[in-house]
Amino acid sequence: MMSQTCRQQVLLGRCPAIPCAPALTVRRWASHHVCRVASATPSTTQTSNNGSHAPAPGVVLAPEAPPPPPPGVLAPLAAYNNIVNLGVAKAAMPAWKTLIMGVMAGCYISFGGFLAITIAGMCAGLGVTNPVLTRLAMGALFPFGLLITLVCGAELYTGNTALVTAAVLEKKADVKDLAKNWIWSYVGNLIGSLLMVALVAASGLLAASPVPANMAVAKTAIPFGQAVVRGVLCNWLVCSAVWMASAATSLPGKMLAAYLPVMAFIALGLEHSVANICVCL
Repeated sequence: MMSQTCRQQVLLGRCPAIPCAPALTVRRWASHHVCRVASATPSTTQTSNNGSHAPAPGVVLAPEAPPPPPPGVLAPLAAYNNIVNLGVAKAAMPAWKTLIMGVMAGCYISFGGFLAITIAGMCAGLGVTNPVLTRLAMGALFPFGLLITLVCGAELYTGNTALVTAAVLEKKADVKDLAKNWIWSYVGNLIGSLLMVALVAASGLLAASPVPANMAVAKTAIPFGQAVVRGVLCNWLVCSAVWMASAATSLPGKMLAAYLPVMAFIALGLEHSVANICVCL
Protein backbone atom coordinates (compact mmCIF):
# COMPACT_ATOMS: atom_id res chain seq x y z
CA MET A 1 0.00 0.00 0.00
CA MET A 2 1.18 3.52 -0.76
CA SER A 3 1.17 6.27 1.83
CA GLN A 4 -0.82 9.46 1.44
CA THR A 5 2.40 11.43 0.74
CA CYS A 6 3.43 9.08 -2.05
CA ARG A 7 -0.04 9.33 -3.63
CA GLN A 8 0.20 13.10 -3.58
CA GLN A 9 3.63 12.99 -5.25
CA VAL A 10 2.24 10.66 -7.91
CA LEU A 11 -0.61 13.05 -8.66
CA LEU A 12 1.90 15.90 -8.90
CA GLY A 13 4.10 13.90 -11.29
CA ARG A 14 7.06 13.71 -8.88
CA CYS A 15 7.07 10.02 -7.94
CA PRO A 16 10.57 9.11 -6.55
CA ALA A 17 12.34 5.85 -7.46
CA ILE A 18 11.58 3.35 -4.70
CA PRO A 19 13.68 0.13 -4.80
CA CYS A 20 11.73 -3.13 -4.50
CA ALA A 21 8.42 -1.29 -4.99
CA PRO A 22 6.07 -1.25 -7.99
CA ALA A 23 7.17 1.20 -10.65
CA LEU A 24 4.79 4.12 -11.11
CA THR A 25 4.24 5.47 -14.60
CA VAL A 26 2.66 8.90 -14.82
CA ARG A 27 0.93 10.07 -17.97
CA ARG A 28 0.04 13.74 -18.22
CA TRP A 29 -3.08 14.70 -20.07
CA ALA A 30 -4.41 18.15 -20.85
CA SER A 31 -6.63 18.43 -17.77
CA HIS A 32 -5.84 15.54 -15.41
CA HIS A 33 -3.30 12.82 -14.46
CA VAL A 34 -3.76 9.12 -15.05
CA CYS A 35 -1.58 6.84 -12.93
CA ARG A 36 -0.84 3.26 -13.83
CA VAL A 37 0.98 0.80 -11.61
CA ALA A 38 3.15 -1.72 -13.45
CA SER A 39 4.97 -4.64 -12.00
CA ALA A 40 8.77 -4.40 -11.94
CA THR A 41 11.63 -6.60 -10.94
CA PRO A 42 13.49 -5.74 -7.75
CA SER A 43 16.33 -3.27 -8.23
CA THR A 44 19.89 -4.55 -7.99
CA THR A 45 21.18 -1.20 -6.67
CA GLN A 46 20.32 1.05 -3.79
CA THR A 47 20.65 4.80 -3.67
CA SER A 48 22.72 6.08 -0.79
CA ASN A 49 22.28 9.41 0.97
CA ASN A 50 24.88 11.10 -1.25
CA GLY A 51 23.14 10.01 -4.44
CA SER A 52 25.60 7.26 -5.41
CA HIS A 53 24.44 3.78 -6.35
CA ALA A 54 25.67 0.71 -4.47
CA PRO A 55 24.85 -2.96 -5.04
CA ALA A 56 21.95 -4.31 -3.04
CA PRO A 57 22.88 -6.84 -0.33
CA GLY A 58 23.39 -10.32 -1.75
CA VAL A 59 23.66 -9.12 -5.39
CA VAL A 60 26.94 -9.85 -7.24
CA LEU A 61 27.56 -7.62 -10.23
CA ALA A 62 29.56 -8.91 -13.22
CA PRO A 63 32.92 -7.11 -13.70
CA GLU A 64 33.19 -4.66 -16.56
CA ALA A 65 34.90 -5.98 -19.67
CA PRO A 66 38.37 -4.47 -20.25
CA PRO A 67 38.73 -2.14 -23.25
CA PRO A 68 39.93 -3.84 -26.44
CA PRO A 69 43.65 -3.46 -27.16
CA PRO A 70 44.63 -0.99 -29.88
CA PRO A 71 45.14 -2.52 -33.31
CA GLY A 72 48.69 -3.27 -34.40
CA VAL A 73 48.19 -1.23 -37.55
CA LEU A 74 45.70 1.48 -38.43
CA ALA A 75 43.02 0.87 -41.02
CA PRO A 76 43.77 2.38 -44.46
CA LEU A 77 41.52 5.42 -43.98
CA ALA A 78 42.85 6.07 -40.47
CA ALA A 79 46.41 5.62 -41.75
CA TYR A 80 45.81 8.19 -44.48
CA ASN A 81 44.31 10.67 -42.01
CA ASN A 82 47.36 10.17 -39.81
CA ILE A 83 49.63 10.88 -42.78
CA VAL A 84 47.70 14.09 -43.50
CA ASN A 85 48.01 15.21 -39.87
CA LEU A 86 51.74 14.54 -39.90
CA GLY A 87 52.03 16.54 -43.11
CA VAL A 88 50.13 19.45 -41.56
CA ALA A 89 52.52 19.48 -38.59
CA LYS A 90 55.57 19.39 -40.87
CA ALA A 91 54.20 22.18 -43.07
CA ALA A 92 53.60 24.40 -40.02
CA MET A 93 57.13 23.82 -38.66
CA PRO A 94 59.39 26.90 -38.69
CA ALA A 95 62.17 26.92 -41.28
CA TRP A 96 64.97 26.90 -38.69
CA LYS A 97 63.53 23.84 -36.96
CA THR A 98 63.06 22.04 -40.28
CA LEU A 99 66.70 22.79 -41.11
CA ILE A 100 68.04 21.45 -37.79
CA MET A 101 65.93 18.30 -37.94
CA GLY A 102 66.95 17.90 -41.58
CA VAL A 103 70.60 17.89 -40.49
CA MET A 104 69.75 15.13 -38.03
CA ALA A 105 68.05 13.08 -40.75
CA GLY A 106 71.06 13.49 -43.04
CA CYS A 107 73.32 12.17 -40.28
CA TYR A 108 71.01 9.24 -39.53
CA ILE A 109 70.71 8.15 -43.16
CA SER A 110 74.49 8.46 -43.52
CA PHE A 111 74.92 6.26 -40.45
CA GLY A 112 72.95 3.57 -42.27
CA GLY A 113 75.12 3.99 -45.36
CA PHE A 114 78.27 3.95 -43.22
CA LEU A 115 77.23 0.64 -41.68
CA ALA A 116 76.31 -0.92 -45.03
CA ILE A 117 79.57 0.17 -46.68
CA THR A 118 81.63 -1.10 -43.75
CA ILE A 119 80.08 -4.57 -43.94
CA ALA A 120 80.39 -4.61 -47.73
CA GLY A 121 84.10 -3.89 -47.36
CA MET A 122 84.45 -6.85 -45.03
CA CYS A 123 82.73 -9.07 -47.62
CA ALA A 124 84.91 -8.00 -50.55
CA GLY A 125 85.71 -11.60 -51.51
CA LEU A 126 82.04 -12.51 -51.39
CA GLY A 127 81.23 -9.57 -53.63
CA VAL A 128 83.51 -10.90 -56.34
CA THR A 129 82.12 -14.43 -56.34
CA ASN A 130 78.48 -13.62 -55.49
CA PRO A 131 77.60 -9.90 -55.64
CA VAL A 132 73.93 -10.62 -54.93
CA LEU A 133 74.74 -11.71 -51.39
CA THR A 134 76.73 -8.54 -50.80
CA ARG A 135 73.84 -6.41 -52.00
CA LEU A 136 71.45 -8.34 -49.74
CA ALA A 137 73.79 -7.82 -46.78
CA MET A 138 73.87 -4.07 -47.45
CA GLY A 139 70.10 -4.04 -47.84
CA ALA A 140 69.69 -5.82 -44.51
CA LEU A 141 71.71 -3.13 -42.70
CA PHE A 142 70.90 0.17 -44.40
CA PRO A 143 67.28 0.41 -43.05
CA PHE A 144 68.84 1.14 -39.67
CA GLY A 145 69.25 4.77 -40.78
CA LEU A 146 65.62 5.25 -41.81
CA LEU A 147 64.35 3.62 -38.62
CA ILE A 148 66.28 6.10 -36.45
CA THR A 149 64.92 8.94 -38.58
CA LEU A 150 61.31 7.79 -38.17
CA VAL A 151 61.46 7.03 -34.45
CA CYS A 152 63.41 10.17 -33.52
CA GLY A 153 61.22 12.38 -35.69
CA ALA A 154 63.86 13.93 -37.95
CA GLU A 155 63.00 15.63 -41.26
CA LEU A 156 63.87 13.49 -44.28
CA TYR A 157 63.22 15.18 -47.62
CA THR A 158 62.31 12.00 -49.48
CA GLY A 159 59.66 11.03 -46.94
CA ASN A 160 58.30 14.57 -46.68
CA THR A 161 57.47 14.53 -50.38
CA ALA A 162 54.60 12.18 -49.49
CA LEU A 163 53.51 13.58 -46.11
CA VAL A 164 53.35 17.30 -46.91
CA THR A 165 51.90 16.65 -50.36
CA ALA A 166 49.00 14.77 -48.75
CA ALA A 167 48.32 17.77 -46.49
CA VAL A 168 48.32 20.11 -49.50
CA LEU A 169 45.98 17.88 -51.49
CA GLU A 170 43.54 17.88 -48.55
CA LYS A 171 43.77 21.69 -48.46
CA LYS A 172 45.19 21.69 -44.93
CA ALA A 173 48.48 23.26 -46.04
CA ASP A 174 49.44 25.52 -48.92
CA VAL A 175 52.08 25.24 -51.62
CA LYS A 176 54.25 27.87 -49.94
CA ASP A 177 54.55 25.72 -46.81
CA LEU A 178 55.28 22.67 -48.98
CA ALA A 179 58.12 24.49 -50.76
CA LYS A 180 59.50 25.71 -47.41
CA ASN A 181 59.55 22.19 -45.98
CA TRP A 182 61.06 20.58 -49.07
CA ILE A 183 63.80 23.19 -49.50
CA TRP A 184 64.94 23.37 -45.88
CA SER A 185 64.68 19.65 -45.23
CA TYR A 186 66.82 18.91 -48.30
CA VAL A 187 69.37 21.57 -47.34
CA GLY A 188 69.49 20.07 -43.86
CA ASN A 189 69.91 16.56 -45.28
CA LEU A 190 72.79 17.84 -47.42
CA ILE A 191 74.51 19.48 -44.45
CA GLY A 192 74.04 16.41 -42.26
CA SER A 193 75.43 14.10 -44.95
CA LEU A 194 78.49 16.33 -45.48
CA LEU A 195 79.04 16.45 -41.73
CA MET A 196 78.95 12.66 -41.52
CA VAL A 197 81.34 12.31 -44.48
CA ALA A 198 83.82 14.59 -42.69
CA LEU A 199 83.51 12.59 -39.46
CA VAL A 200 83.93 9.23 -41.22
CA ALA A 201 86.97 10.54 -43.11
CA ALA A 202 88.47 11.83 -39.87
CA SER A 203 87.91 8.47 -38.20
CA GLY A 204 89.97 6.64 -40.82
CA LEU A 205 87.72 3.57 -40.62
CA LEU A 206 87.16 3.43 -44.39
CA ALA A 207 90.54 4.76 -45.48
CA ALA A 208 91.76 1.34 -46.66
CA SER A 209 88.43 0.17 -48.09
CA PRO A 210 87.94 0.37 -51.87
CA VAL A 211 84.14 0.10 -51.55
CA PRO A 212 83.27 3.83 -51.16
CA ALA A 213 85.32 4.85 -54.20
CA ASN A 214 83.99 1.99 -56.31
CA MET A 215 80.39 2.82 -55.39
CA ALA A 216 80.89 6.51 -56.14
CA VAL A 217 82.37 5.75 -59.57
CA ALA A 218 79.55 3.33 -60.42
CA LYS A 219 76.79 5.73 -59.33
CA THR A 220 78.20 8.77 -61.12
CA ALA A 221 78.49 6.73 -64.33
CA ILE A 222 74.74 6.07 -64.51
CA PRO A 223 73.06 8.01 -67.38
CA PHE A 224 70.90 10.90 -66.23
CA GLY A 225 67.61 9.44 -67.47
CA GLN A 226 68.24 6.09 -65.79
CA ALA A 227 69.23 7.82 -62.56
CA VAL A 228 65.94 9.78 -62.53
CA VAL A 229 63.85 6.65 -63.07
CA ARG A 230 65.78 4.76 -60.39
CA GLY A 231 65.27 7.69 -58.04
CA VAL A 232 61.51 7.70 -58.65
CA LEU A 233 61.25 3.95 -58.02
CA CYS A 234 63.41 4.27 -54.92
CA ASN A 235 61.35 7.05 -53.41
CA TRP A 236 58.18 5.11 -54.14
CA LEU A 237 59.47 2.41 -51.79
CA VAL A 238 60.78 4.94 -49.26
CA CYS A 239 57.40 6.73 -49.08
CA SER A 240 55.71 3.33 -48.70
CA ALA A 241 58.04 2.58 -45.79
CA VAL A 242 57.23 5.93 -44.14
CA TRP A 243 53.50 5.40 -44.75
CA MET A 244 53.44 1.89 -43.25
CA ALA A 245 55.66 2.85 -40.32
CA SER A 246 53.32 5.75 -39.51
CA ALA A 247 50.36 3.36 -39.58
CA ALA A 248 52.03 0.95 -37.15
CA THR A 249 51.21 1.51 -33.47
CA SER A 250 54.19 -0.32 -31.96
CA LEU A 251 57.96 -0.08 -32.30
CA PRO A 252 58.31 -3.64 -33.71
CA GLY A 253 55.65 -2.80 -36.29
CA LYS A 254 57.48 0.38 -37.30
CA MET A 255 60.74 -1.57 -37.59
CA LEU A 256 59.20 -4.18 -39.88
CA ALA A 257 57.43 -1.53 -41.98
CA ALA A 258 60.62 0.46 -42.49
CA TYR A 259 62.83 -2.58 -43.03
CA LEU A 260 61.28 -4.40 -45.97
CA PRO A 261 60.83 -1.57 -48.54
CA VAL A 262 64.26 -0.08 -47.83
CA MET A 263 65.97 -3.46 -48.06
CA ALA A 264 64.16 -3.94 -51.37
CA PHE A 265 65.44 -0.71 -52.96
CA ILE A 266 69.02 -1.47 -51.90
CA ALA A 267 68.83 -5.02 -53.26
CA LEU A 268 67.27 -3.78 -56.50
CA GLY A 269 70.02 -1.21 -57.05
CA LEU A 270 67.79 1.88 -56.95
CA GLU A 271 69.06 5.38 -56.17
CA HIS A 272 68.23 7.35 -53.02
CA SER A 273 69.10 11.02 -53.39
CA VAL A 274 70.04 11.66 -49.74
CA ALA A 275 71.98 8.42 -49.28
CA ASN A 276 73.91 9.11 -52.49
CA ILE A 277 75.25 12.36 -51.01
CA CYS A 278 77.18 10.38 -48.43
CA VAL A 279 78.26 7.66 -50.87
CA CYS A 280 79.37 9.86 -53.76
CA LEU A 281 81.31 12.34 -51.64
